[in-house]
Order: sequence, then C-alpha cells, then structure tokens
Amino acid sequence: MTPQDTIRIFDTTLRDGEQSPGCSMTPQQKVVMARALAELGVDIIETGFPASSESDREAAKLIAREIRTPTLAVLSRCLPADIEASARALEGTANPRLHIFISTSPLHREHKLRMSRQQVLDLAAASVEHARRLVDDVEFSTEDGTRTEEDFLAEVIGAAIAGGAGTINVPDTLGYTTPEEMRGLFQRLIATVPGARDVIFSAHCHDDLGLAVANSLAAIEGGARQVECTVNGIGERAGNCAIEELAMALKVRNAFYDIDTRLDTRLLVPTSQLLSRLTGMQVQRNKAIVGDNAFAHESGIHQHGMLRHRGTYEIMNPSDVGWPDSKLVLGRHSGRAAVGHRLRALGYTLEDAQIDQVFAAFKALCEQQRVVDDDDLEALMQGDLHGQGWRLASMTVSDRGQRASAQVELSAPDGTRVSESALGDGPVDALFAALAAATGVELSLQSYQVHSVGIGRDARGEANLGVRHESAPGRSCDYEGSGTSRDIIEASALAWLDVANRILRTRAPQPVAASA
Repeated sequence: MTPQDTIRIFDTTLRDGEQSPGCSMTPQQKVVMARALAELGVDIIETGFPASSESDREAAKLIAREIRTPTLAVLSRCLPADIEASARALEGTANPRLHIFISTSPLHREHKLRMSRQQVLDLAAASVEHARRLVDDVEFSTEDGTRTEEDFLAEVIGAAIAGGAGTINVPDTLGYTTPEEMRGLFQRLIATVPGARDVIFSAHCHDDLGLAVANSLAAIEGGARQVECTVNGIGERAGNCAIEELAMALKVRNAFYDIDTRLDTRLLVPTSQLLSRLTGMQVQRNKAIVGDNAFAHESGIHQHGMLRHRGTYEIMNPSDVGWPDSKLVLGRHSGRAAVGHRLRALGYTLEDAQIDQVFAAFKALCEQQRVVDDDDLEALMQGDLHGQGWRLASMTVSDRGQRASAQVELSAPDGTRVSESALGDGPVDALFAALAAATGVELSLQSYQVHSVGIGRDARGEANLGVRHESAPGRSCDYEGSGTSRDIIEASALAWLDVANRILRTRAPQPVAASA
C-alpha cells in the first residue's frame, strides 16, 4: 500500500488520551501500552509532550529504546525551547516525528496567545523551519482549526508546507464542527493550498457533540489520509475519535469508503482492556466494538434471529475485533428459544414440556436477578436454585481506628451457622476477608463497583464484583457476582456470596437424569 491507499493511524492515547482526567500513566505503564499499540499496527504513536514534564521525557526515551517499527512522535508548542526539548527527547528514536502546533482561531489568538494574524503566521512558519532543521519528519497542527477563518487557515497551512512540514493536521479541537462542514473544509484546503497534494492531511476530532468518529470519516471523504485517535476514545473533556470505532467503520463499510487501515483489528478488544487496567477507567457496557454489550443479545426477538442467522442482528464478527463470540444473555427479555438453546449447549436433552417447566422457573428467577448464567441454569435443572448455599444471617462492620473490622454470621450449605471476623484496610476489605474465612473460598478481587438502582426513596444500592478464583494450582476462573440492598455494604456481601455460591454449584455432582 502507498500512503494514499491506506489511512494512517496516529494514536495519541499516550498524549491527548492521558490528558483525560484520571488517566495519567507512569513512564513504565506507557511502555506497556506502546507495546500493545505497536502490535495493534498503528502507524504513528504520540508518546507525550516532553516540554510539559520530566515524566513525558522519560517515557519518550524508554519507548524509543524498545519500539522501533512505528513512527514515534512528540508534541511541541511553536516555541524554540519547546521544539529543542522535544528534539532531544526524540534522540535515539528509529522513526522520529516532531509534531508542533499553534492556535489559529480568532478566540485563541485574542484570548490565549494575544497575537495578531501576522504574528501567528510568522511564528508558525519560523517554527516549522526550526523543527525541520532538527528532525526530518515534521507534522504541523492548527489548534482550533475548524473555528479559524478559512482564508487564514489556508495561509498558515501554505506557510507550513513551504517550511517543510510533511503532515498537516487540522484539528476540530472543541468537537464543534459537523461532518458536512468537515468534508468540505478538507476538500477545499487540499484543492487550493499550494503544495497540499504533496503532503498528508490529518484529522484530529474531539467528541464534545458525539461526532468525533463521524467527523473523522467525513475528513477521510474529503481527502484526509491520517486520523488521530485514541483507544476507547479517551482524551480531553468528552474524548477523541475512538480508534476501534474508526477502524471497524472503514472495515465493515469498505465497499463505501474503499480504503482501510493497517490495524490488526483482532487486537482491538485486548488493547482496550489493557488500557482500562492501566488507567482504571472502565469502558461503558454499551460502548461500540469494545463494550461488554457490543455483541450481547438479551431480547427474545433478537436471540431468535441470531439463532437462525447471525447476520440478522450483527454486522461484524466478534472474533474480528477480539471477542471470543457473541453472547446470548439470558434475562427477563429472553425467550424460550434462547433458554432451550443454552440448555442444549450445556448437554441437556429436553422434551418440550420439560423446557416449558424450566422456562417458567427461569422467568420467575429473572424477577429476582438481572442476568441468569450457566450456573443458575444448572441449579434450575437440579431444582436447587433456592436450596442450600451460603446465606448471610448477620454482619457488623466497624471503621474506627487505623483498621476496619468485620464480623459475619452465615448459614452454611449444610444448615449450620458459621461466624468469623477479620480486619482490613477498609470496611469492604475487612468484610471480604471475614467472608473468605467463613466460607473457605478465596477470591482475588479484579473489579468492584457500587451504584444506585432506582430513584428516590425506592432506590437501592447494587454492588458488582469481578473476581478470580483458583480452582486448582495453576488453574483459575473469572466470575462476576452482584448483590442488591438498601445498605451498600450488605449489597457487597451479597455480591461476594453470589460468587461463592456459583463456585459451590460448580463443585456439586452434575445431574444425569435429563442429560444426553
């Protein structure tokens, strides 16, 4: 592929993405993420803003030692000291790029820079020439470009091209423009600016109006051949164009766009999950491509269609983005066909009357919990869903002094009572330690979330846990549990016991009467 035959992916997860509140990473974490981005196949990785911090300078150096194939870029203001600091940070980089920017819009010129149009133009031209003397590959960005007078924008871009910039980035810094405007702007700039057809035009779109991906696709239609984006769409304010959404839009609608990226899209989900672990920022469940619900179906109508033909309700294969398969989630909206299908997958051969009986019990269970998993179906088949398991009888949690304490009394599966107490770094930590001591089940906490369900006086707290359990040496399984109560600490205990009881059911002898 030549540059005009493919879309260059400029990933700024480690720079603009890291500027998202709560998403800062250590230099070592940036190296881990850079490895994943290189494996994903991004063309350019922007590693940071060296003039802003020692951490960014260190990260640029560490990444340069290890990542040798993609272009590595650093960001710099149009200031001599910043440009020189950025050039030093790129020393030893196999494929370095110096990315410089200056604000061009009237608002930024007046209130941020306090400079005239001519001053901005002169500084932009001088800065590109300065950067070009230090690094061969220079990218120039017009910050707030989409709110800049078009004649002035064209003049600044023309000066940058004349000074040696090989990539011209026109950012929609505030996520203000629309796809139609973006497409037209790129078409006009590429058609009229001297030398425009000899460089790569790039789009950098923010998501303030939820249009970052749409505007980036429109820029491609207008002639852009580089898109600046981030994993999971993280970034300033509402974030950036999401790399996973852009890549799959081009792949799924390739007959329309007739252009693609070099990304190995099968790594999109693992890369997304890695970023979530590094930053602690979870992806919303209904996030396109990488959200937990992206290939999940609960509606009975949709599940019935999926069982007949995947294409009825999916436009891409989950394995193409890194998911193992689609998920037919069993819940209150699921139908008899989906329940029967899942039971057959679990090895049960049932007559219609038996399926009707199990489905009735399934519907009753759905009134008590949102999702019914395989363990719950197994319990339904055993007629033991509400049978013996660990149940919370009482608990006392105290958070006084340096360490919290918790005491729990449980009803054991055999009907006896078990009491245990424990200390912890906080009330929930102490509670989970006491539950582990009482049940003998050791769980490694992977995620813990508490949120409100309902509104007003009827609202209840729901706790959701993601845990890992080692069932045998070297063999571990991941589980999710949930619990609901007016008391969030009690909800947390119920979520923990939900997992413990799922594990208990997997240890129980499997029924053979209804099995194939």
